[in-house]
Amino acid sequence: MSGHSKWSTIKHKKAAADAKRGKIFTQIAKEITIASREGGGDPSSNTRLRLAMDKARGANMPKDNIERAIKRGTGEIEGAELIEAVYEGYAPHGIGLLIEVVTDNRNRAIADIRHVLNKYGGNMAEAGAVSWQFTRKGYINITQEVDQDELFMVAADAGAEDIQFGESVEIFVDLEHFHGVRLALEEAGYEFEEASVIYDPNNPMALDPHDAVQVLNFIEKVEDLDDVQNVYSSLEMTEEAMTLMEA
Repeated sequence: MSGHSKWSTIKHKKAAADAKRGKIFTQIAKEITIASREGGGDPSSNTRLRLAMDKARGANMPKDNIERAIKRGTGEIEGAELIEAVYEGYAPHGIGLLIEVVTDNRNRAIADIRHVLNKYGGNMAEAGAVSWQFTRKGYINITQEVDQDELFMVAADAGAEDIQFGESVEIFVDLEHFHGVRLALEEAGYEFEEASVIYDPNNPMALDPHDAVQVLNFIEKVEDLDDVQNVYSSLEMTEEAMTLMEA
């Protein structure tokens, strides 16, 4: 999957999410709560919380919402216990899916996912059937104008494993070096459009553009579920498919 194609997919997802701002706020609040629960409420010493708060600010989430989510995580205010889970499945045309969920009711989350997958031509998979197709990585996206040579040196010296220049700059990092690369880029003055831990497909599958659009529409149905945080697929996006999707 090329840098341009991956970023195009992210842009499409962000545009769709803008129409569902309430769901986005709920997703981010869950992320902040779990990060606070696991690593405390101080973003300076909790990388996961800092990333979630950056995402919240990028989505223009109100400060009060962010503070409440942190306090739920640290136990200062009561809230339902949240469970993180990753489910595996298939979209149409055999495209593998990893579905990240944060829920207070695991049975409801599984039932909702199974219902949508079955209804729109996919199916659930056994644990391990799909996950081997992905590698957990740090992902940073930068959209500002940059000196490519300068950015490359900063990121590579800090441990980035793959740097792609296109419509934006995409940087892929193994988890061991993710914090260091992010910190080095921040100190060099770069601003991030996205900085998160993702599941990166090892061997993305290319489809006919019309079939790819069918898969993207299918993924949107899964993303619409209340408990779903992220959906990662083994689909390789092309410019032709994105053009069809945006038409």
